[in-house]
Parts: sequence; structure tokens; C-alpha cells
Amino acid sequence: MSDTVEPMIHEDALPGNEYELTPAPEWLPRYPGSGRLEDKIALITGADSGIGRATAVLFAREGANVAILYLCEHEDAEATKQACEKEGARAIIIAGDLGVKAFCDEAVRKVVETFGGLDILVNNAGEQHSDKEITDISEEQLKRTFQTNIYSMFFLTQAARPHLKNGSAIINCTSVTMYLGEPELLDYSSTKGAITAFTRSLSENLVKEGIRVNAVAPGPIWTPLNPMGGSSPEKLATFGEKTPMGRPGQPNEVAPAFLFLACEDSSYMSGQVLHPNGGTIING
Repeated sequence: MSDTVEPMIHEDALPGNEYELTPAPEWLPRYPGSGRLEDKIALITGADSGIGRATAVLFAREGANVAILYLCEHEDAEATKQACEKEGARAIIIAGDLGVKAFCDEAVRKVVETFGGLDILVNNAGEQHSDKEITDISEEQLKRTFQTNIYSMFFLTQAARPHLKNGSAIINCTSVTMYLGEPELLDYSSTKGAITAFTRSLSENLVKEGIRVNAVAPGPIWTPLNPMGGSSPEKLATFGEKTPMGRPGQPNEVAPAFLFLACEDSSYMSGQVLHPNGGTIING
């Protein structure tokens, strides 16, 4: 695209490094593996930290080989790779801008070349910027948020589609903000609405091919996304306290939802959204 916007790497300390967070997020799997993804090949975006890291390591524990896609957080990505390898998996890291179609094409090519195929696509990467007024959202930020959060899903799915087959799975990361709205995250919440619609429509498009498409809509989860500039200081001070459970979730409380949708446990589910959100009732 001729009007592609460069990543907003320096704004508000984004995208943020997990190793700088205190307290550290909990991402290690909570239970032994049972081979539910044995010999599967998974590509996971935003897998350097947060939900993506927890999902990558859980998939590795369950027998998958993992491709870790991320923007520029090299130290975090290397830590995720090592954690996956400790679980006995093969893992590779691929850095680049998911908002650029050429990078998505090249990343999928590298995954297939390295592992010999692709079974699971997890579109997890996202960015958010806190703005109290709609007039505070710059054109550059608006384009950038859509590029990262929804264009990337189209680009990666287009690149992955020739390699997916009967039994493959796509899992997209939407958000509770799509259902409840969030006044300080207008552009972010809008992309999450687009992701939910994309999930449902893509499911209808691919289900007859035996490819299942589902989504996960996390609530407030303790990852670099919010404390590294994605939330205002006022929101961050009470982050997660408004959920019925009264606390933010941890990445390893969300990763099992991705595992369930990636494996045969969810063989009769497509076009659906799971809601690990601390007890917030969505009805949607």
C-alpha cells in the first residue's frame, strides 16, 4: 500500500518490553502437556510477550513447532524462543512489520520452508493508544492501528491460505472492548469489532474446506500492551478492578482458550468467540 504508515515505535514507550514489567506477567503453562498439538506447526503473531508468549509456550508444551512473529522486541522474542525449545519444540523468530503485506508473505514462506507446512495461524498481535477525545487521534495513528490490528490478519491469512488444509485452524484475538466499548480506545476498539466480523465471515468462507476459524476476546490482561503506554495513568491505576473478579488476568489464563480452539477438542466449533475476561457477561 502506498500510504503504509511506519510503526509508532517511540510513542508512549510502545510497543514495550515484557522484561521491564513489575510485577512480571505469568506466562508459564499451569499444567503438563498431553500431546494435543503433536507435530503441528503454528505461526503466532505478537508472540514475543504477553498472551502471544503464553500461547507459544503452551503450544510447544502440547507438541507443536512454533514460529514467533514480532515487531522489534528482540530480547523478549529470544526468551520466548528459548522457553519453547525448553519444552522440546523447534522454534524460530521472525521480526518485522505485520502491517506490510510483503513481510507477511515472506514470513509465511519462511515458516513453510523451515517446518514443511503450516497448520495453525494465531493472529494475536495488536497495538493500542489511549486518547480521551476522538479529535486527539491523528490520521497517522488511525491508519497505523488498523494496519497492525486488522490489515495484518488479512495479509497473513492470504499468505497462509494455500498451505492450510482440512483440520487447520485460525484463531484471531479480538477484545472485550469490542462488546462493551471503551471511551479512551476508540480506534483500537473499532479494529476489534472488525476482527470479530472478520472471524465470523472467514469462518463461513472456509468451514466447508474443513478449516475452522474462531476468536478469543480477552478482558484486561497484564501484558506490556497497557502499562507501556496503551492506557492512561488513571485507567492503569485501577486496571482490571472493574471486572467481577476484581483483578486483571494473566497471560497463562488466556492461552488455554487459544489451545482449545487450535486442537481437536473444539472440532465442532467455528465462527465462535471465547471470553476469558474475569467474569464480565457479554451475551454476544
